[in-house]
Amino acid sequence: MIKKAQIIYYKVKKNTFVMQSIKTMLLRVIGIITLFGFTLFLTRNYSPKIIGQYDFIRTYLLVVGTICLLGTEQSILYFAGIIKGKGSTVDLKNIYLKKVTLLLITSLLSLGALFIIGDKLINDFFNDVLIFPILFKATSCLFFFGLTTLNTEVFRALDKIYIAELFRNTLKYLSVIIGAVFLLNIHKEYYLVDTFLIGFVFLAIISLIMIISIFNKKIKNESENEKLRYSHKEIIVKSYPMAISGMAFFLLISFDIMLLKKHFGNETVAYYSTAIKLMTILAMIIISINITVSTKIAEYYSSNKIVELKEIIKKTSRLIFLFTFPITIFICVFSDFILSVFGKNYNQAQYPLIILMFGQAICSMFGSSPIYLNMTGRQKIFQNILLIAVGINFFSNFFLIPIYGMVGAAISFVISLFFWNITVAIIVYRKDKIRIFLS
Repeated sequence: MIKKAQIIYYKVKKNTFVMQSIKTMLLRVIGIITLFGFTLFLTRNYSPKIIGQYDFIRTYLLVVGTICLLGTEQSILYFAGIIKGKGSTVDLKNIYLKKVTLLLITSLLSLGALFIIGDKLINDFFNDVLIFPILFKATSCLFFFGLTTLNTEVFRALDKIYIAELFRNTLKYLSVIIGAVFLLNIHKEYYLVDTFLIGFVFLAIISLIMIISIFNKKIKNESENEKLRYSHKEIIVKSYPMAISGMAFFLLISFDIMLLKKHFGNETVAYYSTAIKLMTILAMIIISINITVSTKIAEYYSSNKIVELKEIIKKTSRLIFLFTFPITIFICVFSDFILSVFGKNYNQAQYPLIILMFGQAICSMFGSSPIYLNMTGRQKIFQNILLIAVGINFFSNFFLIPIYGMVGAAISFVISLFFWNITVAIIVYRKDKIRIFLS
C-alpha cells in the first residue's frame, strides 16, 4: 500500500500539468480561506443591511467592470498562446498597453452613462434613496477595478501564475479586511463599501508597476522575433465576444442579487450571497484548472495537435470532478450547520445552497466547457450560447423570485447553467469530435 502510494506520488510529481494545477489550487484554497474568514467576520460583527450593500456593490463591479474590460482580461491569454509560437514579448506588451487605453475609455463612458440615467430613476428602481451615491463611487473606481482584473490575467500570460493567484484570491481582500476591522473599532461600519473600493486603487497601481517591470526584463533578455501587429480594432474584435461571455456569466449571478434587493431588501441579499460564496468554492476550482490549461488549448488547437488537445481535455475533466464532488457532498450534508456559523438567520439560505451546489457539481463534469470555445477562436458561438442562457436566467428570475425568493433565484441559476454547459458540449463534439463531458 505504501509502495503504491509512493508510485502515485512520483507520477503526480513528474506530471507538470497536475503539479501546476495542485499548486494553483492551494493558492485558491488560501484565497477561499481568506474570503470565508472575512465573510464570517462580517456576518458576526456587521448588520445584514451593510453586508447586503457591500455584496450588491461587489456584484455591480463584477458586471459593469466586465463590460468595461471588453473581454481583454480573457483574450490576453488567447494572444499569449498565439505569441508564444510566433511572436515576442514586445507584441504582448503593445497589446497590453492598448487594452489599458480601451479600459480607460470605457470606464469614463460608464461614468457618463450613470449621470445620463440619473439618480431619481436609479433610486426609484431599487426603492433606496441612498443607492445612487454608492453607485457613483463604485463607477468612479471602475478603471482601477478593471485594471486590477486585467493585470491579474497578464501575470498569468507572463507565466507568473502564482502571483496571479495571490492577486486574484487573497490580496484583493486585504485592504477591505484591514479596513473592516478598523471601522468596527471606531464604530464607522457604514464606510465598508468605501474601504472596499479604495483597495482597488492601490492594487491597480502596484500590479501595473510590477507588470511593466516584468515586461522590460523579458524584452531585454529576448531575441528578436517576427513582429505581430494588432490594432485596437483587431483586439476588440477578438476580445469583445469574450466580454459578452464574461459579462453573461456575471449577469447569471447578478440578476438574482438585483431582484432580491428590489423585492426583499439588503438582508436577503446578505443571506443569499453567503450561499453564492459557498458555491464559488466549486467555481474557483473549475476556473483555476481551466485557466491553467487555457493557453495550452489555444496552442494545441492553433497548431492542429488534436491528440494532445484531446488528452488535456480529458485530464481537465477528471481533475475538476475529483476536486469538486467530495466538497459538494460535504457542504450539502452539513449545510444547516455551515450557514448557522455565519450568524442568526443565515440558515434561511439552506435550500438555495443545496440547489446551487448540486447544480454546479453536475456542471463541473463538463470540464473545459467554460473556456474551450473561447480558446479555439469560436468566441462568437460561445457568446450566443451565453446570451441565450442570460435570457433564460432573467425571465426565470423575473417570475420565480417574487414567489419563491432565494429558492427561485437558485433554481433560475441552475437551469441556465445546465443549458450553457450541455449546449457547449454538444457543439464541441459535433465540430471537433471531442468529448468535453467527463469520460
